[in-house]
Amino acid sequence: MKPLLKLKNFSVSHGKKETVHGVDLELAEGEFCALLGLNGSGKTTLLRGVCGLLPHISGECRILEEDCLRLHEYQRAKKMSFIPQVSSEIDGITVLEVVLMGCNPYLHLFESPGAGQRAQAVQILEKLGLIQWKDKEFSILSQGQKQLVILARTLMQDTPVLLMDEPDSALDFCNRHMVLGKIRDTVHEEKKAGLITLHDPNFAMNYCDRLVLLRDGRICGEIHMQGATEEEIRGKLSGIYGDVEIVPQGSAWLMGKA
Repeated sequence: MKPLLKLKNFSVSHGKKETVHGVDLELAEGEFCALLGLNGSGKTTLLRGVCGLLPHISGECRILEEDCLRLHEYQRAKKMSFIPQVSSEIDGITVLEVVLMGCNPYLHLFESPGAGQRAQAVQILEKLGLIQWKDKEFSILSQGQKQLVILARTLMQDTPVLLMDEPDSALDFCNRHMVLGKIRDTVHEEKKAGLITLHDPNFAMNYCDRLVLLRDGRICGEIHMQGATEEEIRGKLSGIYGDVEIVPQGSAWLMGKA
């Protein structure tokens, strides 16, 4: 099976300083993958480089074998979508109107979403359990609710690859579980490739299929959670976080400091 997302010798620089070095990474359809590392390890820089938001990039970034670095911004928006740490403040528009923004890459200048696209947006809100917010003003929602609406907008954009930069960072414990659970289910059910940066390895272990570990801008290991042993998880995470303990919790794992 060909990967949906493929990075080969992918590097990102700030000015003359290279901060992400020679990353090789592939994501298959239906795979939810976390980028883990300490602050300054290059997680967000790598993600922003894949999005094309940073100017100094080398190597390859391909989605379904198409070179994304050569695409125009609107063409790229049909291949990958992005969920930021905190959603932008958007005043004076409804939740439905925010979701319909996902149509923008497919519309001509001054063209508005049609009846079919509005119906599709309503279906997405129903699928995510958000239909009761359809006519609410987006700005009055909680941060967790806003992140779910941004996820709905991302589904409306209908890209094969979802990129997410700590979308749970501003959320409380319950909303973190809610948002990450919805994202995981979406990736699996819609057969997309999801790449997410996370700060907490416990959430990554509970919700992601694979953990990619970054140190000093380089991949230093990865863990396929299905079938991973306690010894493997402890050994690889200790390479980033120092001595840790790994405790089985039902079918999942929890990490703590040793």
